[in-house]
Amino acid sequence: MNRELLIAALEVYDAPAEEEKLFKVKFLDLLLHPDAFQRDHLPGHITGSAWIVDQSKNFVLLTHHAKLNKWLQPGGHADGDENVLNVALREAEEETGLKDFELLHSGVFDIDIHTIPARKEFPQHLHYDVRFLLQGRKHESLSPTAESHALAWIALDQLASLTQGNASIIRMANKMNLLF
Repeated sequence: MNRELLIAALEVYDAPAEEEKLFKVKFLDLLLHPDAFQRDHLPGHITGSAWIVDQSKNFVLLTHHAKLNKWLQPGGHADGDENVLNVALREAEEETGLKDFELLHSGVFDIDIHTIPARKEFPQHLHYDVRFLLQGRKHESLSPTAESHALAWIALDQLASLTQGNASIIRMANKMNLLF
């Protein structure tokens, strides 16, 4: 999914949540900029992530992000790669150690814009995150990276308490309930 295909996918994306309708407009505006996929593009840039469910569709694989100290789906910077699906797949493999994924939904599963706090080397900025729905194998060994405090399969009905009601996580869980 290159830039043009991402724009086309977003143009027809039926954003079910009100906040996603606002995000969609902002995404399409950002994608007009030639550096939208570069991590140093400010005030924000495209990232790709993976909402990974197991075969039963009752568990999702989350990482406890070390810098942000939150449970989140695997994902990361595009670093110039305009194929955001490849970005999501690469990040899913790097951050979980899993190798065998199945794409469960051919298009964009979810979009989100969230603030990343300033670090001494980089100012506060926005991640324009494109999420894809993948299935992984729960029995495969997990390999957390240094970017993570933990990696775990979490039951969908435990997400609200584990993530302190993180709106984007809950939104994706609700979409799961509608799909399966």
